[in-house]
Amino acid sequence: MREVKIGCIGKTLKHSFSKQLHHYLSPDFEYSLWELPDKQSFDSFMIKKDFSGINVTIPYKKDVISYLDGLTETAEKIGAVNTVYIKDGKWFGDNTDYIGMKSLINRNNIDIFGKKVLILGTGGTSETALYVCRDMGAKEVKRVSRTPCEKDKNIITYETAYKEYSDADVIINSTPVGMYPNIYSTPVDISEFPNLSGVVDCIYNPIRTNLILDAQEKNIKTASGLYMLIKQGAAASEIFLNRQYEEDTVNRILKQTLMKNDNIVLIGMPGCGKTTIAKKLSEKYNKKLIDTDELLCQKFKTSIKEYFDNHSELEFRREESDLICNTLSKETDCVIATGGGSVLNRDNVRALKRNGKLIYISKSVDYLVFSDSRPLSSNREMLENLYKARLPIYTEAADITVLADGMNLSEAVNSISRKYEEMYE
Repeated sequence: MREVKIGCIGKTLKHSFSKQLHHYLSPDFEYSLWELPDKQSFDSFMIKKDFSGINVTIPYKKDVISYLDGLTETAEKIGAVNTVYIKDGKWFGDNTDYIGMKSLINRNNIDIFGKKVLILGTGGTSETALYVCRDMGAKEVKRVSRTPCEKDKNIITYETAYKEYSDADVIINSTPVGMYPNIYSTPVDISEFPNLSGVVDCIYNPIRTNLILDAQEKNIKTASGLYMLIKQGAAASEIFLNRQYEEDTVNRILKQTLMKNDNIVLIGMPGCGKTTIAKKLSEKYNKKLIDTDELLCQKFKTSIKEYFDNHSELEFRREESDLICNTLSKETDCVIATGGGSVLNRDNVRALKRNGKLIYISKSVDYLVFSDSRPLSSNREMLENLYKARLPIYTEAADITVLADGMNLSEAVNSISRKYEEMYE
């Protein structure tokens, strides 16, 4: 009897949530990740076929077809495979990405019918997006490539997209641009497309790419790739294991995965209790605790006040931004207590939102603590001026605001926890 060996293949899988996802779906079997860095290693793997079933990701969704005995109707129409399974001694390919992508678009109420759609990329996932958009009644669909394609008039260059299709209604990113670890890359400048009503990004790590953050800042409907990953993964698992998963299961796993990987980021005025509350939340959710001021003190080998005394605030903000943008933006599953001025920099806010929810601990001045150890709020007058200047900035940056006047530590933690968990319902 063949040993059950199921997993995912791709060029690089360090970013992958697939193992975690399939553990949530079916904890009774082991799901493996097989990195195949080049075509030679891929060919060797497929010739050997030492597996029971595989999910296929970038860049092998088309290459895998030549190793199969047959395709499902969906995979054949799309021309790309993300799920390989054995049936009656033969190898078949399916495309559960179709289910995942269509469900993702519908879940986020992005209207495709009668719309002009640009699909970024020309790989296997773009083929799926093309098929989905046509099935959903798109008026016109163009795929966008870095290089011209004379064989297919529906493939255009980015230059042509900017010049001739700036009136696009929806953009779907099927490229890996913006994926971990290259999280600051963006495949396209959406400011050049003023008619956009929806942006879909198939990337799920980071949870919110720069493309998604750009769209959200313009109040455009967005859809990130994590739900698509879970939905297609559930469909693949049904094939592999002959099981059925209800939508409630998919939603539960989405919540589990988000809460596991998203950071809880506390923002607010100096003296509002961020550090103390962060410690309790870290214990409650079993997440790594990070305090930005503490990390900076370790780097400076001195206190924040002494650093301000010997340097400028501008120098401090540069160090703080470097820590947030180049280190903390790549962290997951953490509780992060930020310095009071960390959200003054827009880049810091975006970096923290990439894999996190920003929770503003709102306290009026009467409930804040001023201290000689805080260089910008060492007395009541300084604290009041700082509060007036920063209140609108905290409010705009926050995903959640918790009014904590008069709350003790336990009450504040419970209030934050309740609102945090409600975000994933």
